[in-house]
Amino acid sequence: MKHTRRAILFALAFTLLFGMSSVAHASGAGIEWDNLNQELEELYGAGKYDRSVAVAQKALRVAERNVGPEHPDVATSLNNLGSLYDKQGDYARAEPLYKRSLAIREKALGPNHPDVALSLNNLAGLYQNRGDYAAVEPLYKRSLAIREKTLGPDHLDVAQSLNNLAQLYRTKGDSAAAEPLYKRSLAIVEKALGPDHPHVALILNNLAALYCTRGDFAAAAPLLKRSLAIREKVLGPDHPDVAMSLNNLAELYKTRGDYDKAEPLYTRSMAIFEKALGPDHPFIATNLNNLAELYRTRGDFARAEPLYKRSLSIDEKTFGPYHPAVATDLNNMALFYETRGDYVKAEALYKRSLAILEEALGPDHPDVATSLENLAALYRALKRDSEAEALEQRAARIRAIKR
Repeated sequence: MKHTRRAILFALAFTLLFGMSSVAHASGAGIEWDNLNQELEELYGAGKYDRSVAVAQKALRVAERNVGPEHPDVATSLNNLGSLYDKQGDYARAEPLYKRSLAIREKALGPNHPDVALSLNNLAGLYQNRGDYAAVEPLYKRSLAIREKTLGPDHLDVAQSLNNLAQLYRTKGDSAAAEPLYKRSLAIVEKALGPDHPHVALILNNLAALYCTRGDFAAAAPLLKRSLAIREKVLGPDHPDVAMSLNNLAELYKTRGDYDKAEPLYTRSMAIFEKALGPDHPFIATNLNNLAELYRTRGDFARAEPLYKRSLSIDEKTFGPYHPAVATDLNNMALFYETRGDYVKAEALYKRSLAILEEALGPDHPDVATSLENLAALYRALKRDSEAEALEQRAARIRAIKR
């Protein structure tokens, strides 16, 4: 089983929209804090994570100085800094920040405040990224219960919780549990914002991803097309969200083997991203990787290789050399060299990818199992059966863990 980078899905965009705490102007922590949070929001949206961390750290220091260590504004800054580390795959730094933010909010605001629900939601997302699914579900469910009780069943934050719980079930392979949650989330957003709002496009995209996971491309295609149409109409043809939809529709066509339809969508998507976000944004890395996979599948190795290398360079620059996104890039480049028959390069890249995933996600994460399976497949092709068998057995033990 080969693990390749897939489309930019709704869960990612939803996190960008709601994962960081909103901040009211002229709050208790002061105007300087407000201004720092505004700068942080702009840097985060532009994918400038290293600079964002420095601003978030300064905002936290300002809040602690102005209102003391137990104020809700400090919880907001802790949450925001945690979100940045989470995004960069630095879960060890993110977790204690999320937990401290949650503790402050529970003490200052009570256990059923919407901000407590936000902290629960973000902590759950971190555990989901780490593959600790047993810890995720109760946090998402508690977040959802708080929001339904305090905000009502049709609030947009309830839609977020429904989506995130659905995403968990989809990741665990429980599409039957995920589908009604996605649909309820979609219904809430359509009722609250109308059928042509960009948030509707996001949920359509995520529901389409569920159908793609099932192999139901006939159900996924109209959702992706409607999502694209909404974004083009509301946001204009050169918006990054349009590029996201183009990329995802291209992924659908590529998966179906319709490469002639996929390629122009990828190239248009990349042009929009580069114009809007600059040449080194991580969304462009995803797009490059997907287009490289298309060329590899078609046997066009000369065009694929520089795209893989550029994608890896962007992710290493953005996230550092030990992030799971870098591991995905290395895995895909390894598959490229394996396909081309360069087994020495492939083995080294698979091993580096595996080492990153084990360090970042832990030795029992499902992505580690996938990496083990990929390296084992290479060893099988090279008739190194005893080495392959050991990796396959370890992968099978990981797969057998109840999550």
